[in-house]
Amino acid sequence: MHDDKEDRIRRRAHAIWEAEGRPEGRHEAHWEQARAEIEAIEASGGPDGQMRAEEPAAQPAGEDAPADSAPKARRQRTKT
Repeated sequence: MHDDKEDRIRRRAHAIWEAEGRPEGRHEAHWEQARAEIEAIEASGGPDGQMRAEEPAAQPAGEDAPADSAPKARRQRTKT
């Protein structure tokens, strides 16, 4: 069972890494964030204590979002 949890953490950490644009040198932070998320889900009695690995993490306040996730500009409506 321990290996299952570690595997979920590994998959979640990988998804976090990809969502952040695959930065170098943040593996420990990604692992810790993934561990905390998995444990919070388990503690809340979430669906089998699992989170889908492809779900990106919520962007922490103050950090820049990846460029491809920037909001699209809105077109101005013109009165007719």
